[in-house]
Amino acid sequence: MSGEVAPALSTAQTDDTFQFDQFQSEETKQRSYLKKHDPANKNEVRQLLRDYYSIDELIEFLQGKFKKITLQFPDSLVCDSSYVVQMLQEGLIPDENNSIDAGLDDGKKHGGHCATCTDCSCGKTEKERKTTKSQKIDKYEVWVLADTSYSPCCVDEVAAEHIGADVVVHFGDSCLTPVQKLPSVYVFGKPQLDINVLTSKFEEQYQDTEENILLMSDTSYSYILKPVYDELKIKYRNLAYAEAYNEEKSIKIINYDFEKQKQKEGIRFGNRLLTGLHSEDIDINDEDELNSLLQTYSLFHITLPEPSRLLFLTTKFSSMVVYDPKACTINNGPFSSLMRRYRYMHVARTAGTVGILVNTLSLDNTKKMVNIVAKWIKDADKKYYMFVVGKPNVAKLANFDAIDVWCILGCGQGGIIIDETSEYFKPIITPYELHLALSPEVSWTGKWVTGFKDIIKLAEDNDDDDDDDFVNSGDEGKMSDEDYAPEFSAVTGKYVSNSRPLRQINHLQIELNPDATKTDNNDDDGGDGKPVSGNQLVKKFSQTVAIKGTVSTSAIHLQSRQWTGLGSDFKDDENYDEDGATIEEGRSGVARGYDHNNKSHII
Repeated sequence: MSGEVAPALSTAQTDDTFQFDQFQSEETKQRSYLKKHDPANKNEVRQLLRDYYSIDELIEFLQGKFKKITLQFPDSLVCDSSYVVQMLQEGLIPDENNSIDAGLDDGKKHGGHCATCTDCSCGKTEKERKTTKSQKIDKYEVWVLADTSYSPCCVDEVAAEHIGADVVVHFGDSCLTPVQKLPSVYVFGKPQLDINVLTSKFEEQYQDTEENILLMSDTSYSYILKPVYDELKIKYRNLAYAEAYNEEKSIKIINYDFEKQKQKEGIRFGNRLLTGLHSEDIDINDEDELNSLLQTYSLFHITLPEPSRLLFLTTKFSSMVVYDPKACTINNGPFSSLMRRYRYMHVARTAGTVGILVNTLSLDNTKKMVNIVAKWIKDADKKYYMFVVGKPNVAKLANFDAIDVWCILGCGQGGIIIDETSEYFKPIITPYELHLALSPEVSWTGKWVTGFKDIIKLAEDNDDDDDDDFVNSGDEGKMSDEDYAPEFSAVTGKYVSNSRPLRQINHLQIELNPDATKTDNNDDDGGDGKPVSGNQLVKKFSQTVAIKGTVSTSAIHLQSRQWTGLGSDFKDDENYDEDGATIEEGRSGVARGYDHNNKSHII
């Protein structure tokens, strides 16, 4: 017998292959964001979380106003949900005798009753009246939302509507983007941060005390910016900082006073209020002057922002430094750049089919943005398909091979996909980049615009310019031979003839003489020697590229593929029978005993 060992033909399997990670108990679970990372018992964890989430202030706000309360946690904080639910259920005590309306006094000032009537004279919207409404509540219902459908920084209004929620309480970092229907409450939390270590790292990074520096963080660490600013301002005279800011009346942030912020003198920068900038010599309402001022500042950001947010900040400041509060380290980059975005824009210019990827359904102006992007694509004679995909990934988008480029609509902070490793098969661009790509002349601004309001304003300005330049002449607007010329692709270096498939839609409306036929001497007969009319050929061709009178680029793409479906590869076989095989009765039964198995055992 040979002593040689047979080769291993299967995947290697060790003792650890089928072992699962053990679930950490509450006592062993590490919470680095708390003041004490290793609490001794559950009671200590409970008290730390009560302070971290400002539970007492949250209960005071929710008491008597909302019956169905939904809680939204990011993945990193969902381990705290059971504690928060328990504390809210204990603190929200139903009181049937207390029927005082919290919004009644406010309504009387305006001559109406905000909380009880629908036709209120105070001028508030329904969502604003709902926020201040107080009612008799015999039982509070507290729900924890499952995994968010889209970016975790946005309020998941769609999931909350499944249970008919009255309010959404969002925990953790947030983009503060307004939602459409439900009132929202934000709890940023108070993550632990060592100010002494932070200031020492800051001083090591910036040796020049005269340098222009701006302090910024995500919303969770906003509470620490003012103390850090006060301590560093003594040494760094040109220091400024950015606090979280929002003007929406329907948004409530627990343990965060926006009224004091409104009294401060600062510059509005998205969802931040910049304080301490040298803005005496510029017009803060002029975007170009503000951008020029920010280019003179270096950004010191606490925590690493989301990729899309990071890309936006790198375009606004001269340099950027990221501080990791967990590891207490400094990161000087390099970070994502806009160089690859320019290439994607040229791909979109010669694309024939654009996929509109809707990555949010809750944000304001989502429907309006979809209509604007669809209009841009149709005006460029391109075809578009719309997709609503929760948390897109490579596998999901790879199923749609007919799409040449994706245009994603989502939150500017965490809802935009930045393909840094080229994992996706097709480029993913923003509406602003699509607008630049579809312009008559390609112009690169070097900006990163993702806000819906900014893009809508841009579209409205372009519509006004088009109305001013429009001249209704006799033959103007008719297609000429030059309009059908192919376009040059700067990416491939070749001419592309199918970049505008909808410009030839009239070709599907060809009318031929009904008497015009083709004899069986031609190659295009029906296969049986019978004449085929020209109209039948046109109809057959139209059915392959159009669906209900609309050009289908997916159908055209399918016709160009070698494999067009199950059985399509049999026609090249020698024994191919067009009629197919004869239908025969197969086996029947269940897996433990089919009919042919039972018959074989019969004696």
